[in-house]
Amino acid sequence: MPDVIEVIPVAGPVQGRIRPPGSKSLTNRALIVAALAQGASRLQGVLDSQDTRVMIDSLRRLGLQVQHDAVACTVDITGCGGQIPNQQADLWLENSGTSIRFLTAMCALGHGTYRLDGNERMRERPIGELVKGLQQLGVDLDCELGTDCPPVVVRASGLQGGITHVPGSVSSQFLSALLMAAPAANGPLDIQIDGHLVSEPYIDMTMGVMAKFGVQVQTPQPGLYCIQPQAYKANQYDIEPDASAASYFFAMAAITGGEITVEGLSRWSLQGDIHFVEALEQMGCAIHYDQDSVTVRGKPLRGIEIDMNAISDTAQTLAVVAPFAQGPTRIYNVKHMRFKETDRITALVTELRRLGLQVDETDDGLTIHPGPMNPTTIATYDDHRMAMSFALIGLKTPGIHIADPGCTAKTYPRYFEDLAALTKSK
Repeated sequence: MPDVIEVIPVAGPVQGRIRPPGSKSLTNRALIVAALAQGASRLQGVLDSQDTRVMIDSLRRLGLQVQHDAVACTVDITGCGGQIPNQQADLWLENSGTSIRFLTAMCALGHGTYRLDGNERMRERPIGELVKGLQQLGVDLDCELGTDCPPVVVRASGLQGGITHVPGSVSSQFLSALLMAAPAANGPLDIQIDGHLVSEPYIDMTMGVMAKFGVQVQTPQPGLYCIQPQAYKANQYDIEPDASAASYFFAMAAITGGEITVEGLSRWSLQGDIHFVEALEQMGCAIHYDQDSVTVRGKPLRGIEIDMNAISDTAQTLAVVAPFAQGPTRIYNVKHMRFKETDRITALVTELRRLGLQVDETDDGLTIHPGPMNPTTIATYDDHRMAMSFALIGLKTPGIHIADPGCTAKTYPRYFEDLAALTKSK
C-alpha cells in the first residue's frame, strides 16, 4: 500500500452486494477453543489478517499443529485436550488485544514459562485486571515492567478452580479469556464481574463459540459465570463474515443514499455489531433482513443520541455518518474506547475537527455537529478502524486522503480494493 491514498468521491448513490471477510472476533475465539479441544477441528471462513496470523503463530509456538490455507480461508488444527504441549514459548502479538488476552489465560493452563509481548502501543494497553484475576486463582504471572500492561510473563503449573473477580469496565476480553480457559481447569471455576460489563454482546459470542464445541457456561445470576471442568469436542465450524467490517458498507449506503446488501449475516448473527444497522435505522435508513443477508437503503439522515457501549467497535463508523445528518449526533457510554488500538475518542475528535467540524469531547464520548468539510489528510494512529471509517467521508467530500492505509491489514487487508470495487461504477 502507498503511504497515503486519496479517496475518489462518487457521482451518485452506491448500490451493490458484498461479503466481507470472516469475523476477527469469531476467528480468534474459534482458534483458542479448537486448540483446547480434543481431536482435529476444521475452521472455515477464517479471516486472514495480522491479528489472526499472530494468533496462529503463537499457537504453533505453544506446540499446536495448525495448518492455515489463506486462499481457502480454512484452518485445520489438532487440539491439545487442554494440555499445552510446550513448556516454554515467547509469543509476539503485535497490537492484537484479543490475541494477547486470550493467550494469557490459555498459557495459565500450561506447565512452564511463557512470555507474551507486542509492539509499542500494545505496551500501553491494560491487561493488569486479567493478570489479577488469574492471580486470584493461584496463577504465578505478572506484568514484566510493572505497568499493568504487557509484556506478561506466565509461570504456569496448571489452572486450579476457585472464584475470581474481574471488573467489567475496561474490556469484556478479560472475561472472554477466562471463560475459554476455564473448562480445562482442574476444578469448578466461578467468575464474578464487578460493576457494569462493557461490550456485553461479545460475551454472548464467546459462550456461543464455546457451545459449538460442546461446553456450557452457567449464569445463575447477572454478572456470575460458573464453569465446570469439561472437554471441548473437535468440530467443523463456519465463521460468519465480520459484522464490524460490514458496518462500513452499511454506512456507505447511508452516506451516499444508496443501497448495499451484505451477504452472510442476518438479524440473528452471533456478532452484536450487527445491531449497528439499528443505529442507521434511527437516523432514517431503511433496513431489510433476509435469511442470509442484510440490506441498508440510505434515506435523509437525522442526528441521534445513542449509547454505543455494546457495539463500540462501530462507533467510529457512526461518527463519520454523523456529519451528513441534519442535527448533531451524540455518542456516549464508550469510555472503554480510550483503551483500544489508540484512544479512539480523542482520535475521532481530532480528525473530525481537522475536517473543519465542530465536535464536543466528553469523558465517555463525543457530539458531532454537521457542517461543510475541508480537504485534508486523515491521520490513522495505526488504527485500522480509523482508516476504514474516515475513507467513507471521501465518498462525498473531495480531497480526502488517508494516511497509512496499510494499517487495515490488522483485520481487513483488502478493504480499499473492496471499497473501490463497489464504487468504481460511480
